[in-house]
Amino acid sequence: MKAVDVVQHSTTPLTSPAYAPTIPRFTDREYLNIVYRTDFDALRAVVPEPLEIDEPLVRFEVMRMGDVSGYGPYTEAGQAIPVRFGDEHGEYLHAMYLDNFPATASGREVSAYPKNVGTPRLSVDHGALVGTLDYGTLRVATATMGYKHHQLDPGAAREQIAVPTFMLKIIPGYDGRPRVAELVRTRITDVTVKEAWTGPARLQLFEHVLAPLADLPVREVVSASHVLTDLTLAPVTPVHDYLEVS
Repeated sequence: MKAVDVVQHSTTPLTSPAYAPTIPRFTDREYLNIVYRTDFDALRAVVPEPLEIDEPLVRFEVMRMGDVSGYGPYTEAGQAIPVRFGDEHGEYLHAMYLDNFPATASGREVSAYPKNVGTPRLSVDHGALVGTLDYGTLRVATATMGYKHHQLDPGAAREQIAVPTFMLKIIPGYDGRPRVAELVRTRITDVTVKEAWTGPARLQLFEHVLAPLADLPVREVVSASHVLTDLTLAPVTPVHDYLEVS
């Protein structure tokens, strides 16, 4: 293979890429969102500067992707933290666990999504919407919400999903030190809300050394939503270079 051909590839292995060279379109992406209050000190320990925290809140999410171009169906769960970057309010993506390797590799390499392996599930059980996350054979999160108790305004649901999102892009060099260390920003703008609901909810987090969601403990459930959407993820833009200021 000629050198000019090598640089036409976006990922390795060259002859069997880890993910498809396409911008994925999500059809019938289903969210279970539970916003809860946690400890300020716990958030300060994990949210990187220059992001700032106004309230000690976390959004636990389970997302079932029924149809994703390039990846196929998969499920994902994780934590997002409401933050402020200057005057702009958004969310910092703290952790994401999913059961699809192409989506994991693409999310980390092309963007900066903090994706890791896990087994999330989203289902309905006796009138409750249930989201779970297992790491290996152990349960690390269980979320329950009353199934379609009250309709949620589609505009409010869209605001939940389309807030600016901040992530860390860290790529090590061959000497072990960071070669890239950036804070990046993205925002979903191409989103259609098909259904939106709210209702009572509960969330349990269980301690696990390799999936430390419980390091942000649940003190109070603030709100919950169940949303069905179509959307396309937008590219990321660097907003802060840690290597330039270190």
